[in-house]
Amino acid sequence: MSEQPVTTGAAASDQSLRFMLLYALAVAGGAMAYVPFLTILLPVRVEGLADGEAVRWLAATAFSGAVAASLSNILFGWLSDRTGTRRPWIAVGLVLSSALLVAMWQVSELVPLIGLLVLWQISLNMMLAPLAAMAGDHVPDHQKGLLGGLLAFAPALGALSGTLVTIPGLAEPDERLVMVAGLVALCVLPVLLFGRARPFPELMEPREAIDAAVDPRPRKLVTRMWLARLLVQIAEAALFAYLYLWFRTIAEDFSDNDTAQVFGVVLLVSVPATLLVGRWADRNDRPILPLTACAALTAMALLVMAGAGSLPMALVGYALFGLVSAIFLALHSAQTLRVLPRPQHRGRDLGLFNLTNTLPSLVMPGLTLAMVPVFGFSGLFILLAVLVTLAALLLASVQRAN
Repeated sequence: MSEQPVTTGAAASDQSLRFMLLYALAVAGGAMAYVPFLTILLPVRVEGLADGEAVRWLAATAFSGAVAASLSNILFGWLSDRTGTRRPWIAVGLVLSSALLVAMWQVSELVPLIGLLVLWQISLNMMLAPLAAMAGDHVPDHQKGLLGGLLAFAPALGALSGTLVTIPGLAEPDERLVMVAGLVALCVLPVLLFGRARPFPELMEPREAIDAAVDPRPRKLVTRMWLARLLVQIAEAALFAYLYLWFRTIAEDFSDNDTAQVFGVVLLVSVPATLLVGRWADRNDRPILPLTACAALTAMALLVMAGAGSLPMALVGYALFGLVSAIFLALHSAQTLRVLPRPQHRGRDLGLFNLTNTLPSLVMPGLTLAMVPVFGFSGLFILLAVLVTLAALLLASVQRAN
C-alpha cells in the first residue's frame, strides 16, 4: 500500500518536463534572492556601518528579518489562495523585492537599514509564498520525487550566485546588489512568461473525505511532517552557522575558504543524489521511506561528528550530514504537498510549514550558547542527533499509519 493517502482520480499523464524545469529555475532564483545577500552582502554592509558592533547588529537584523519572513510568507500564501491566482503576486513581489534590494546600499544608518530589510523580506515573500504553492497546483503526486530532486538545485545555485557576485574586481558593492536582482529576474521570469502547465483538476479537489477513508488522522499526519522538518532544520541551522568554528576546534589552520569549498562540494553532490532518490521514490510509490532513511542517516552523521577527533573523520561526518540532510529537505518540500488536505488553503498552509525554516534561526543561538560552553560541540551534536532521531521516528510512524 502507498505510504500516503490515496489521491482521487490520479492522472495517468505527467506534468511537462518543460514546466518542471522552468519552475525549478524560478525556485533557484528565489534562493539567489536571499542566499548571497543574507550570508555575504548584508554582513559586509552591517560591518561597515556598525563601528565594532557588527555581531549585535547582525543578530538584530537576523531576528527582525526572520519574524518578517515568517509572517509575510503566511500572509501572501493566504492572499494567493483567496484570489485564486499565483502569478500576479509572484510578479509584483519580484519587482518590489528587486527594487528594495538595489536600494539597500543607499542606506547609511543601521536602524533605517533594518527597516528596509523588513520591507524587503515582506516583498520577497510576496514572491516566494505563491511560488511554493504553484508546485502543489500543477505537479501530480507521482512526480513529487522528481520535483524534490529538481528543487535540490536551488541551494546549490544560491550558493554559486554568492560566489559569482563576490569575485574580486568583478563589481563594486552596490553593483553586486544589481547583479543579484538581475540574476533573480532571469530565473523567475521564464516560468511567469513561458511556463504553461498542463492542468490537473484533481490537485485542486479537497482531499479531506478521501484521506479520512484511508487514515482518520490527517491532521496528525501533517503535524508529524511539520515536526520532523523542524527538528532536522534545527540541526541544519546550527551547522550552517557554526561549521567553520567547529572545524577550527579540530584543525586550527582550517580556513574559511576551506569551509566554503567543503560546503560547496557537498551541495553539488547532493543535486544528482536527490534526483536519483526522488525518481526511486516515484517509481516505487514510497515517498516517505527516503525521508525516514535520510533522517536516520543525518542522526548517525551527527554522532560521527560528535566523536570526531581528527580532520578526516570530521570531514567524513559532515559530508554525510550535508548530503543526506540536503536530500531530506528537498524531498520533504515536495512530499509535503501530498499531505496538505485542502488545496484552497495550500498557500497559507505552506506558509505555516515555512515556519520550520525560520523558527530554527531563532531557537539555534540559545541552544548553542547553552550547550557549547559546557559540553563543547560534541555535546551539541549529540543533542542534535537525538532531535533528528525523533524526526526519523515520526516519519516511520507516518509509514506505519498508511
